[in-house]
Amino acid sequence: MNKIINPKNHKNLYFAIGFTLVFILYISFVWVPLSSCFSIDIGIKSLGLANYNIEMVQGFFQARDQAQLFCYSQFLKFWDVIFAVISTAMFGSWIVYFFKSKRLLLVAPTVLGMIADWSENFLELLMLKTYSNSGAISETLVSLGSGLNIFKLTMSGLTWLIILVGIILALKTFLTKPKLT
Repeated sequence: MNKIINPKNHKNLYFAIGFTLVFILYISFVWVPLSSCFSIDIGIKSLGLANYNIEMVQGFFQARDQAQLFCYSQFLKFWDVIFAVISTAMFGSWIVYFFKSKRLLLVAPTVLGMIADWSENFLELLMLKTYSNSGAISETLVSLGSGLNIFKLTMSGLTWLIILVGIILALKTFLTKPKLT
């Protein structure tokens, strides 16, 4: 019981629940509605959700008009950055709750994922700028962006795995705890 969840200190639980509510509200009322300005019915909805290559990036940009591309750049500069901060705070607070402060190293994948997301956004903005200026996209930028995206998704998967282990350990502790009679 000592290694997981201190029942006397629920401050970390309140932070985790609070950041989860902020995350849900942000997704519902900001992130999804603001991403609709560059959304199209067919094709890739966002570059940050999959491994991509130069043809996919070219197709993504060509399928959108200048207003949609401007909207996408604003989304990457502001709203997606805020999303990364809020999701990192949420996932990190759950990890700290499940594993206490002695396990802060377990928060590293979440923070690294946020940094990779920001870096990928920066590279996508560079791709968009070169596309807007010349109609061409650098293969190097695409490779770096795609690599960062894979790293970000890997860190996200690792974060979910850590949280799942925390849930399992918490349930095990709860279910095997001696009952007071």
